[in-house]
Amino acid sequence: MSKSSTASKTLIDSGRPDPLPTDNRDPSLFGGACIIASVCVGAGMLGLPIAGAGAWTFWSILTIIITMLVMTVSGWMLLEAFKHYDLKVSFNSVTRDLLGRKVNVINNITVYFVAGILLYAYITSSGLVFHKLLGLNSKIAAIIFVLLFSALIWHSTRAVDRISVFLVTLMVLSFTYGVSGLAASVDMAVLFDSLGTDDRYAPYAMAMLPVALTSFGYHHSVSSIRAYYGDESKAGYAILGGTSIALALYVFWLISIFGNLLRSDFGAVIAQDGNVDVLLNALGSATVSQNVTSALNVFSMAAIISSFVGVGLGLFDFLADLFGFEDTSTGRTKSWLVTFIPPLLLSLLFPFGFVIAIGYAGAAATVWACIIPALLVHKSRKRLEQDTGYKAPGGSVMIYLTVAFGVLTAAFHFLSMLGRVPVFNG
Repeated sequence: MSKSSTASKTLIDSGRPDPLPTDNRDPSLFGGACIIASVCVGAGMLGLPIAGAGAWTFWSILTIIITMLVMTVSGWMLLEAFKHYDLKVSFNSVTRDLLGRKVNVINNITVYFVAGILLYAYITSSGLVFHKLLGLNSKIAAIIFVLLFSALIWHSTRAVDRISVFLVTLMVLSFTYGVSGLAASVDMAVLFDSLGTDDRYAPYAMAMLPVALTSFGYHHSVSSIRAYYGDESKAGYAILGGTSIALALYVFWLISIFGNLLRSDFGAVIAQDGNVDVLLNALGSATVSQNVTSALNVFSMAAIISSFVGVGLGLFDFLADLFGFEDTSTGRTKSWLVTFIPPLLLSLLFPFGFVIAIGYAGAAATVWACIIPALLVHKSRKRLEQDTGYKAPGGSVMIYLTVAFGVLTAAFHFLSMLGRVPVFNG
């Protein structure tokens, strides 16, 4: 029996069900790109300025550009590995089939850990920001936040598409207004830290990498995007569009922040574990216009909400596949419970620093955002002698580079915890 015929018995390709809405309208590429961007932007916008304070402007931007390129290609690798499978599968089914049960267990744990800790960070941050804006008790605000926005995920991917487009539009408008106010006061000497006394920048980029990786960590949503379009090529364009939107926002955001706050000013923010409200307070004191400050608050809230629904959708679909929950009201309610209740309870009981949580998520995300996609596509290509259809670029070289990037990112995180790489404290 040939290698390819053996593979055909294990691959799940029993006829693709139509995942599109019953109105038969094709989903727009912009909507899918907004879903991907929304998954990324919350973590990046709120975590990158603090994590990149040591690396500062040039090295921070270089770090996120490299990370964006690697993470986009690794998402395409997942699409290639998924292409022979039914549209409703996700990491769990594909990893178990291609890499075996033991690797699948490790992958499932890291997927749940990363998505769960991101939801935990967003829920905690939402409580802090709502407390500041509306005067609500932070824990009550967090509960309302989860109940309100997780209902969209319970409803449908189409609902997440609609709210993601709205939130990305709101982010762009509030970001444009807020950043235009910040841009008007950008000091080039501050932006390039010519007034600083610490002239080390590149070494701090190592400790920044886990947060940068998390800032492009949309991979648990790849199967949802693929099912949404029913086509790997369209999903690939949506991924590229989403990561490009995120990168553009990150670059403009970092320039605006680093051009207004002195590098030494980040010491107070870092001392408070990088909590979002502390960063917003620092920005508020740096702006002369209350309208600019309000726009930045709106932007931060939209970023948190958009990432919450984006990450929540990916984890929701992943757990539905993992536990075999049906796509019915009862089944979706079960998926909702296991997706949102654990991070909500942890947020209420054990809140801690936003950037600390993002750093741990980045270290674990290297498994399923870099290493597993590379291994999956490698095994998929070996299994099939004549592989047709969607193919990720870069060949074997890109597979090795993606694995190396993931391993180094995780290593830098643990070395920074041990004090073996430079960590900026202001």
